[in-house]
Amino acid sequence: MTTAPHAAPAAVPPLDYTRTVDRLLVHRDALGEVFLTDLQPIDEDHYAAASQLPRSHAYYGDHLLRPGCYDPLLILEACRQAALAGAHSFYGVPSDNKFILTHLSLRLDHPQMVVVGSSPISLAFRVNIVSRKEREGRVTGLDYEMDLITDGTVIGQASVGLRFKTPTGYLTLRLNNRDGFALPSSATYPTSTPGTPVAPHLVGRANPENVVLVDAAVTDNTAQALLRIPARHASLFDHPQDHLPGMVIAEGARQLALLAALDVQGLATFKTLVTEMRVRFTRFGELEDDTVLTAWVDSPRETAGAVTLYTLGGTLPAERESGLSTQLPVRVEASQKGEPLCVFDFVLARMAA
Repeated sequence: MTTAPHAAPAAVPPLDYTRTVDRLLVHRDALGEVFLTDLQPIDEDHYAAASQLPRSHAYYGDHLLRPGCYDPLLILEACRQAALAGAHSFYGVPSDNKFILTHLSLRLDHPQMVVVGSSPISLAFRVNIVSRKEREGRVTGLDYEMDLITDGTVIGQASVGLRFKTPTGYLTLRLNNRDGFALPSSATYPTSTPGTPVAPHLVGRANPENVVLVDAAVTDNTAQALLRIPARHASLFDHPQDHLPGMVIAEGARQLALLAALDVQGLATFKTLVTEMRVRFTRFGELEDDTVLTAWVDSPRETAGAVTLYTLGGTLPAERESGLSTQLPVRVEASQKGEPLCVFDFVLARMAA
């Protein structure tokens, strides 16, 4: 393993936003699920990527927040695609390798700059490879840190961890994890998960098809629900999977965090945005097993200083940005058969109005 030293941020070269990259570079079947538009090398440990985020999307655009913002999980998905494409384009990871997600994080420092406007947002990613794992001359893992840039301003940071397995190595790993039982496929998974779905507005959604929680309950400062596996969902399951994708678990965790914040602290979903998220995945989530999500709501904290004030009419002018913004930490654990799969740490921001 080699670890890149911390260095001054590398400059971002000119990037193209006129067309998306080859969908195979970002492991997507549907062209409409490709958000990356360009990749440009910088040096051995840095490259740049570009993404145009859609203003309207059946999944990522289905939110009650007003004014509408680009979904933080959409931004994180664009980061993930930048990591996937960079692995293939710059670090020689073969197209037949299986990619395993080890960790994700996102922090939005300027949420007012992800409000959906009259034109699609163009994001640039300044990508830094902070750790590279190699074996017998083959890259087996990369850890990425990214600056998120729009209109020349760094609006936040993200990190992604990926490990790469040959098809044979991946099959061996998965069968060992499953005690030799054959791998399932989401393509043949039941179309519905037993249980009572959560009402969409309680998790910030309008379309019930985008709700992934069933049988939710809140007691004191703790919430719990089962993850609904939307195996036919065009975005969450863009192509068949033999396990629960990390981004599906992330959606369930985010929804439970919003539900808990609403019930425990009264944070309305149309005023609440995820501004920080981090998670490390420690086990594969299996399709056949119940996935239990448990959320713990921490004490809110008030952040003084200039904040963007959200109203139903839009953001207030800059000279009126002041006051307090409530930030609420929420931890969410996903588990199967009593064993944790991962733990999410969220910060939810209630924008003052």
